[in-house]
Parts: sequence; C-alpha cells; structure tokens
Amino acid sequence: QVQLVESGGGLVQPGGSLRLSCAASGNNFSIYTMKWYRQPPGKQREHVASIITNGFTTYADSVKGRFTISRDNRKNTVFLQMNSLKPEDTAVYYCNQYRPATGRSYWGQGTQVTVSS
Repeated sequence: QVQLVESGGGLVQPGGSLRLSCAASGNNFSIYTMKWYRQPPGKQREHVASIITNGFTTYADSVKGRFTISRDNRKNTVFLQMNSLKPEDTAVYYCNQYRPATGRSYWGQGTQVTVSS
C-alpha cells in the first residue's frame, strides 16, 4: 500500500509563501506522475499542479506564475512552492500519485493552508 504524507501547511498572511512537501513510500517513485490538488471550504477538490517523469509540469490557471511543483526522486518527495499567496488559496492541499500503467491513484491525508491577515 502506498503512503503519501504531506507537510508544510499552516497559516500565512496574504503575499506570503509556503512550501509543501509530500513524501511517498514504495519503489519506482520516479516513474509516476505526482500531482497536487486542493479543496477550498465548501467547494470541490480541484487540480493545482502536476509533474511527470521527465519533469514536465502543468498548472491551474489560478496559480500559474505563483506556484512551482518540483520533485526529488532520490528522496521520493514532491514539493509545491507557493508564493504571493492569496486568501482564495485557502484550502486543504492533497498530494496525489498517479500510475499510468494501471490507472490507479493514491492520495495523502491533506494539509491545511490558510491565507489570512
């Protein structure tokens, strides 16, 4: 069973920064697509950013230019650097591992990010 453990969430003022981490268990981390999603209060979960095996990244329009996803395959970890945070970025952020060969997805437990003055 894959375990994904997020960390780095917290309370930050508008304009501030946070860096989320997600550590994955298991082997072959480098061949899987890693994603970040978020679920704002009272809303549905939405895609934030993805990074595939060759390092290619995609972002939601709402975070382009402010968030950066990266991965360290030696440490089985994916990161989300979040800059210029806005109150509308407030959400529970979830790490996701997608395995294209099987179509299976695995989720972390989530970490709360609150942007407020």
